[in-house]
Amino acid sequence: MRITIVVLSLMLLVSLSIWAQQAQAPAPLQGGQVTAADFAAIVAKQPKDRNGNQTFLQLAPYNVNMEHRPGTVTQTASVHDKEAELFYVVDGSGTMVTGGKLMNPTRNGDNQTAPSIEGGTSKRVAKGDFILVPEGTPHWFSKIDGELTLMSLHLPRTAAK
Repeated sequence: MRITIVVLSLMLLVSLSIWAQQAQAPAPLQGGQVTAADFAAIVAKQPKDRNGNQTFLQLAPYNVNMEHRPGTVTQTASVHDKEAELFYVVDGSGTMVTGGKLMNPTRNGDNQTAPSIEGGTSKRVAKGDFILVPEGTPHWFSKIDGELTLMSLHLPRTAAK
């Protein structure tokens, strides 16, 4: 009897935990408008001790994401084989490296990540900047001054014929 109560209690706690996590991130709008106040509320809910990422608008195959990156967290470099990526810097500043070569990459489907990039071009990015990274191009926020809040949009691309 005690084991049954303990098991049921644990199942209830796990269920509540999952529900609470899902409640934090509402389903993204399927097209439509997100106001500046809506976006600010999304950013305010992000953790301060780790990267936060939330899709807030969708229209398949496109997802518009908010990315919040604290400068205290080591960032990873990426390459997307089949998608370009558009960034808009909503707030903050830092250094972005594009090009070069991923160092010790790990593959996950059509994407690769790595701890850093060798070579490449470093550019200062700040509030209001747009950055369009072509598919197949390594990119990395190598330095973040305080915090960096971005809007990102992956743009599926077909191979040129």
